[in-house]
Amino acid sequence: MFTKFGEIATKVFEKYMPNAFVFAMLLTIITGIIAFTWLGPKPIEIIKGWYDGFWSLLEFGMQIILIIITGFAIALSPTVNNGIGKLTNYIKTPRQVYFFVVLIGTLLSLVSFGWVVITCVLARELAIRTKGVNYPFLVACVYFSGGSWVTGLSSSIPLLLGTENNYLIEAEILSEIIPTSYTLGSGLSIAMMALYVLFAPIMFLFLIPKTKHIKELDDMLEDNTLKKELSIKDEALSLNLSYTSVSDRLNNGVILQICIVLMGLTYIIYHFYTKGFQLNFNIMIFIFLMVGLALHKTPMRYVIAMKRSSSNVSGILYQYPFYAGIMGIMLYTGLGEKLAQVMASVATMETYPFFAYVTGGLINFAIPSAGGEFAVVGPSIINAVKDIGAGLPANQVSAMISRASLSIAYGESLSNVLQPFYLLLVFPIMGKGIKIQARDVMGYLVLPFIVFFIIQSILVTWMPL
Repeated sequence: MFTKFGEIATKVFEKYMPNAFVFAMLLTIITGIIAFTWLGPKPIEIIKGWYDGFWSLLEFGMQIILIIITGFAIALSPTVNNGIGKLTNYIKTPRQVYFFVVLIGTLLSLVSFGWVVITCVLARELAIRTKGVNYPFLVACVYFSGGSWVTGLSSSIPLLLGTENNYLIEAEILSEIIPTSYTLGSGLSIAMMALYVLFAPIMFLFLIPKTKHIKELDDMLEDNTLKKELSIKDEALSLNLSYTSVSDRLNNGVILQICIVLMGLTYIIYHFYTKGFQLNFNIMIFIFLMVGLALHKTPMRYVIAMKRSSSNVSGILYQYPFYAGIMGIMLYTGLGEKLAQVMASVATMETYPFFAYVTGGLINFAIPSAGGEFAVVGPSIINAVKDIGAGLPANQVSAMISRASLSIAYGESLSNVLQPFYLLLVFPIMGKGIKIQARDVMGYLVLPFIVFFIIQSILVTWMPL
């Protein structure tokens, strides 16, 4: 029954799901129409809000891109590649491939959502070596496994709440930071982590398509003689001059890189010593940058790794502003705040986490960015929670704000399963040399979405923080 449902959902998505960029343009028009019919702003005000939104998240967008490419650069290092090569020797059947890809993917994404690219490298290698792997279903496994990031070290909303002088504090919505012990270190977060790491791999074993006409990677390749890239080390050496030079010594030497890594390591230790285990985007990017430099050993190898890593962000570069534009419509017309207020107005002490969870999931279709979405709906949700918790001790109100914020994050993360935007991180690696679109993958994710929606709704509402 489960697999039949997946096959039907896949056919529906194949017929109706447009390209991710087309999806973004459709959402832009739909959001503008809703704002106009509900709130009545002038069309030029909607268009102006759309334009202003384009440029409102440039810093945040740059942070997202840096997390992705620095994480990808680590994935391209010889150490990680050797580990992947050894692992593939022990995985022999399609069922093992699906199980371990989801398991390893969830573990990697706990470190950074950008590390889904490592899962992509592993999954593609396993698909090449293992006969009978349904490749679109495997892509779905990879994409779903990336959802565990919301409980990990790069979870943007908890990191934002733990960042000093964040915009919520500057706007006096919060009086102080909310430590990660209330968010990433909470019992709710640990339960969500277990749901992804322990339950998701087993769930996907029950969803394996039973169809006889599977699409294997070998059959999908347009050019079966597709050449493998030079190793990063070999490409670096190929750029040397034909004679000994100072520039080549600097480009391929390890001393300079070691000095930079030691400086970086010193600051990382200083950061955690003086501020405790407080994580934010900047320190995460810095850590990934230093780890990548250490693993690649020389400046030229790291330059090449970063060049290759950057190739998978083109879709984000031109589509992210469109989603920021949608956010601009919701922000400058008041649509986002209105939606949050409607949700908050019916929330009670018992139900506010569920309404925050649903709000996070719905708004994500228009703003597929946890940080960007939180900038739109977070203030209204937090103010509503403060009103609900009026008269309670400060630490209890902080706990309520943390639960509501985490609920938004979980709803946002799960609805990514039905939102094709972040497939842009997966396709440059897993789609290399083949024709594959979001519509080929999304149908396999409908049932996992339903199962996780039910379980997560229960957890956010009743799981002790």
